Amino acid sequence: MREYLRDWSPSLGREMEMLRFGEAGLPLLVFPTSQGRFFQWEDFGMVTALSDKIDAGYIQLWCVDSVDSESWYAKDKTPAERVERHLAYEGYILDQVTPRMAVAPVAVGTSFGALHSVLLALRHPNRVSGFIGMSGAYDVQRWLDGYFDNSVYFTNPLAFLPGLIDPAYLDPLKKMQKKVIATGEQDPNVGDSLRLGLLLREKGVDPRLDVWPGWSHDWPFWKDMMRRYV
Repeated sequence: MREYLRDWSPSLGREMEMLRFGEAGLPLLVFPTSQGRFFQWEDFGMVTALSDKIDAGYIQLWCVDSVDSESWYAKDKTPAERVERHLAYEGYILDQVTPRMAVAPVAVGTSFGALHSVLLALRHPNRVSGFIGMSGAYDVQRWLDGYFDNSVYFTNPLAFLPGLIDPAYLDPLKKMQKKVIATGEQDPNVGDSLRLGLLLREKGVDPRLDVWPGWSHDWPFWKDMMRRYV
């Protein structure tokens, strides 16, 4: 089953599109790579690579659009405006996407999508049931020209995790059914993944932290990763 969905987002002030594949099984909330579109996983063959699991009713994919070009990558906006736009996007996901699902989804993403998936899980652990971040970069300050404030702090996993002690966040994170951080040993962002995994382990969250051989920052590797992790 392939379903195209288009809705007006009050929080973003524009229409947003997504694709759904499958009718049953664990919902995966799929974020595209940097400035990617909702049809990216279909175009790059990920949907086909997972088709047997989708057809068997084991998983379903909810592939959302991004607004990265309006937020993190919007060099025509101030850093504060970039973060504000991301938070509006987060509002769209929480208010209009996840409520469509019968159960809490696992947030999934590759490259920049990995940041989206992990950040959503860390900030709203009661709204998702896990995360799978592949080849991610997790320090958002690299997109903010050195700017820092409270909003940046609370959208930067590598900044806020060391000080996170609230059981309202940590307890549901520990109970999540999927907790995966994967990267390649030669990935330029491998340090971010290793640091994130170690910070989570220090908090008792204990994710699966996999370092794949080679570069591993491309669709053939991500297809193999997804088949292993779901």
